[in-house]
Amino acid sequence: MKYIRKRQEPPEFKNWKEQANSDWQPDFKNLAGKPKEILIKALMTEQGEICCYCENRLIDGKCHIEHFKPQSDPTVDPLDYANLLCSCQANLTPSEFRYCGNLKNNWFDENLLISPLNPDCESHFAFNDDGAIKPAQEDDQKAINTIEKLGLNLNKLKALRKAAIDPFLDEEIDNAQLKVFVNGYLCLDDQQRYNPFWTTIKYLFSDLIE
Repeated sequence: MKYIRKRQEPPEFKNWKEQANSDWQPDFKNLAGKPKEILIKALMTEQGEICCYCENRLIDGKCHIEHFKPQSDPTVDPLDYANLLCSCQANLTPSEFRYCGNLKNNWFDENLLISPLNPDCESHFAFNDDGAIKPAQEDDQKAINTIEKLGLNLNKLKALRKAAIDPFLDEEIDNAQLKVFVNGYLCLDDQQRYNPFWTTIKYLFSDLIE
């Protein structure tokens, strides 16, 4: 889970909300078309195009707008940009495994869920080179619960993490080359995107980071 620094909401989204009148009120259910497209793109860009929870690559059309605090809570404004994230998976069939925002669904407990909007979120998690994620502190119930509720240790995500890790474990790469590889991987690319599973690589090769 990588820290997400929220930016200003897109002007187009803000303007759409401001069209409220006596006959029409903006609601998440009627968010569609250009305002929704622009909102999703803004959230993807804000996150460097990686999922807010698992950090897999976000693909337009295969991700969804995630409410960190669920919109089922009557005290939550479903159009509050500060509460909106972008999570992987969209348009799933009933048989497909759910994880991240789709598995979390409407569950929320601020005492048991780590937020990617908290600057220290990364420090709660550790990784093994087989792709497994675990609490950085064994007794961190918040991290334990977050991993479970988001499905972050499902076999699919572990396999994807391992696929990201394996190139760094190539025995033919010397330490100097590995250092360049790691630091390059952790930089934004020319499209302002982070590489998938950014915090996994950062954690496992922290001693090589400049």
